[in-house]
Amino acid sequence: MPSADLIELRGLRALGFCGALPEEQERRQPFEVDLDVETDLSRAGASDELGDTVDYGALCATVESVIVDERFALMEALSARIAAAVLEDARISAVTVTVRKLRPPVPQQLDTSGVRIRRSNG
Repeated sequence: MPSADLIELRGLRALGFCGALPEEQERRQPFEVDLDVETDLSRAGASDELGDTVDYGALCATVESVIVDERFALMEALSARIAAAVLEDARISAVTVTVRKLRPPVPQQLDTSGVRIRRSNG
């Protein structure tokens, strides 16, 4: 039975290359990521030991590395790559990834554009 436990990370920001327009591949732009990591937290809840949970600092470093070190044309691909990297930890049963572009290249007044995906192990 899937766990209902979540580790929530909100508002992780990093500069990366992601966009279909040529200028979006020439200059880094700011992205914001939210994660909902589904994992069993019962052992950590009982032990109060970091080793019994998924370290959210390590998750942040993983997400930041994908944004900073890789290039994408679409936020869908960026989101999928983040999900795949997070799911490399076998303790994680599923992850919901939200990626927001903080300066979308449209002429309208638009605060953010983004995508949300959910991926699971198995």
